[in-house]
Amino acid sequence: MGRGWEGAGGPHGGQPLAQHAGGCAGAPHQRSPGSGRCSGGEYAHQGRGLFTTKTYAVPYTWDEFDFLGKTHIQLLFERAHFLTMLLKTMASLKNVTLLFARSCEALLYNKDLIRDLNASSFDVVLTDPVHPCGAVLAKYLSIPAVFFLRQIPCDLDVEGTACPNPFSYVPRLLTRNPDRMTFFQRVKNMLYPLALKYICLVTFTPYEHMASELLQREVSLGEILASGSVWLFRGDFVMDYPRPIMPNMVFTGGINCANKKPLSQEFEAYVNASGEHGIVVFSLGSMVSEIPEQKAMEIADALGKIPQTVLWRYTGTPPPNLAKNTKLVKWLPQNDLLGHPKTRAFITHSGSHGIYEGICNGVPMVMMPLFGDQMDNAKRMETRGAGVTLNVLEMSSEDLEKALKAVINEKTYKENIMRLSRLHKDRPIEPLDLAVFWVEFVMRHKGASHLRPAAHDLTWYQYHSLDVIGFLLAVTLTVIFITFKACAFAFRKCFGKKERVKKSHKSKTH
Repeated sequence: MGRGWEGAGGPHGGQPLAQHAGGCAGAPHQRSPGSGRCSGGEYAHQGRGLFTTKTYAVPYTWDEFDFLGKTHIQLLFERAHFLTMLLKTMASLKNVTLLFARSCEALLYNKDLIRDLNASSFDVVLTDPVHPCGAVLAKYLSIPAVFFLRQIPCDLDVEGTACPNPFSYVPRLLTRNPDRMTFFQRVKNMLYPLALKYICLVTFTPYEHMASELLQREVSLGEILASGSVWLFRGDFVMDYPRPIMPNMVFTGGINCANKKPLSQEFEAYVNASGEHGIVVFSLGSMVSEIPEQKAMEIADALGKIPQTVLWRYTGTPPPNLAKNTKLVKWLPQNDLLGHPKTRAFITHSGSHGIYEGICNGVPMVMMPLFGDQMDNAKRMETRGAGVTLNVLEMSSEDLEKALKAVINEKTYKENIMRLSRLHKDRPIEPLDLAVFWVEFVMRHKGASHLRPAAHDLTWYQYHSLDVIGFLLAVTLTVIFITFKACAFAFRKCFGKKERVKKSHKSKTH
């Protein structure tokens, strides 16, 4: 059996397919004993004996990491002028980027760990390239990489796969555009990536510098990503719009939809007590466990006006107007609850994992997107008639109540989500098995170079055939010029001679 290393991949870590490691930028974290510092944490099943965990110290504390996360979440619920919010968001982004970069430096410049990794002769690096540290590590160690991701801002995933990506019908990140766009939506589709360039410059430049220093030559992030053997995208064309793909792009949407497990006695009791009305599952994801009191009260007021029992994952101070039908829990088995026949609706922040669990279990959704691709995810589900989208900052208690009653009582929402669920499940192989196959494929064959398109080796003008177009244009113009000159010469020879004869004849008569 081959050996694999999973690099720290940001907050959405991959499935336990290989060896895991990460700093505070990786999935769950641990404190190093007695140090107060963060170290990588194992989130596979260690009891199975399949993985060896290696951790490394990073130059910041858990409290620093936690503070940055909470600061970013608070910004999401803050109402301020656009420019003020933009400046605050950029400041927060720079702080988070610096922290992630320091985490990467702690890995890449850890000589003992790198020496150990080199000596271990790993067959593959499995990493989420949205945090490019794992991709840089794979390039540095010359180990084939398998990327496990949703997408990368600024179309870096498109650059890394050399995949055609027409502006005319492929919506860009954050635009909330459909695939059938109006003229002005296509204008928006072209302009949005330009606005994101600065954010990506701030976010990804440190990794280019690290890679260039380690490889001792100038290297771009695009070149690093282009070395990926296989790209496992956490999406499919039930949720996403159809678009061009390349041979090394594999779609594993719904990989997190494990088979439903029996509920614990606590949650089984909640569900049984709901009676004929059933339950509503409410979670804004692992990063948002509490919200401002005023907004929490508005939400609590709306939840109290529906007959269903609401299970709300919330760790903040309970709203004073919390109704009897609303149960606050610090954690809930989301997929298991969504798979229960008594579940009537799902209130979600529209993260891809939550959306797919809603699709897999056929539960209509009320979506409150907060940041990143969540807005686009919500738009896709709303376009397909599987839910209602609300702006969490602007919505009122009445808006939430109305949305919940709509998705629960109007049959079309249930019918649409069930249709999507059937389409999603009608596949020859389960997403997890597909991901495992391709990881092991790369391990067996030391990469997948036969799937790498030649587009990576072309310059931008060769890729767009501008040199060929220029050459053909030059040939065409040359032929036209020569033809014109030849015709002009022939014209002068033929008609010029007759003209001279006429002039000579006239002179003689005079």
